[in-house]
Amino acid sequence: MVIRMRDPFAALLGVQRAMDSVMGNDWFGSRTAGSGAFPLVNVFNDGEDFVLVAELPGVRKEDLDVQVRGDTVRIQGKKAVENAENASVHRRERTAGQFDRTLTLPAQLDAAKVSAEYRDGVLTLRLPRAESERARTVTIN
Repeated sequence: MVIRMRDPFAALLGVQRAMDSVMGNDWFGSRTAGSGAFPLVNVFNDGEDFVLVAELPGVRKEDLDVQVRGDTVRIQGKKAVENAENASVHRRERTAGQFDRTLTLPAQLDAAKVSAEYRDGVLTLRLPRAESERARTVTIN
């Protein structure tokens, strides 16, 4: 006789996929650009620093707010999509509205040394690690 045990993680993964499916459809009504994972970001190491690159097409630099605290980066803003007055809309795929994305990195950051560049709808943040997070060489006596 063979005893088979169900994988409890498979059941949890199924629930998570079902929730993602429900949240991903338009059943909850009109959604803004802030729902889900917007803006799209890549985060990578460059030496001991982190670099975050966010795609923000159609967002003006003046409409962005970036905050860094501890190990967290927050990108807030708004995206406006304008149509001609009295235009008859046949298809609306570009979304507009407020967005708010928070990312947690695996190390404390030095907020005073963060630099930002915004060009052609791409935001690039250079996020130096805090001194307490940097490796240091210890002299042996």
